[in-house]
Amino acid sequence: MAFPSDLTSRRVFVRQAAAGSVIAVLGGWYFFNDELTREARAQTRADGKTRLPPGQRVIQQLKPMGGVPGSPDPSQLSLRVSGEVNQPLALSFKELLAMPTVELTVDVHCVTGWSMLDARFKGVRLTDVAARAGVKGSARHAIFEAAAGYTANVLRHEALAPNVLLAFEHNGQPLGRAHGAPLRAIVPDLYFWKSAKWVNGVKFTTRDEPGYWEQRGYHNHADPWREERYG
Repeated sequence: MAFPSDLTSRRVFVRQAAAGSVIAVLGGWYFFNDELTREARAQTRADGKTRLPPGQRVIQQLKPMGGVPGSPDPSQLSLRVSGEVNQPLALSFKELLAMPTVELTVDVHCVTGWSMLDARFKGVRLTDVAARAGVKGSARHAIFEAAAGYTANVLRHEALAPNVLLAFEHNGQPLGRAHGAPLRAIVPDLYFWKSAKWVNGVKFTTRDEPGYWEQRGYHNHADPWREERYG
């Protein structure tokens, strides 16, 4: 199955999301919680931004949003860390688990208009993996590499923020296959397509390399508070 590539239909979905509390997409139903949406719109983050970015509504269960799955078997994982690094890595799942792990509670925001608040993810901070590889000062971007050739590009300073994870658990349970098992990126301050599922590599580069969706009309940066949905 190929990645969904109909940008027009996804834009229609964004418009529909603003019109009702229940809509269907990708074979499932989205139940927006209007009360939680109102509460989140009234809240402010520590950085002064509204908790809920403009155009977003709250759901209470993480949605998978499609994609081409990789193998869910942790024993098959080899996480490559390459590019502008002093020590290229190929980490097994066991080696990754041996690194310091954290569980973070974050809000995540999908370009299609839903947000999930207080989602718990457990994993390894990307900044710790980067330190182990010795990312060079020349690196300006991090490129998440995933199953079936999927990529997502993130600015270096945003990729190495302390809330960016290579996650293997969600809400106390191992990731399901639809959510990227055994490993996915979590980049909570950008639209959720940047949080690549089925991750098998991180490449640090001097030049930007727009990813799968960025090459198909999505915004290269993807800041939810600026509604950087499409380029």
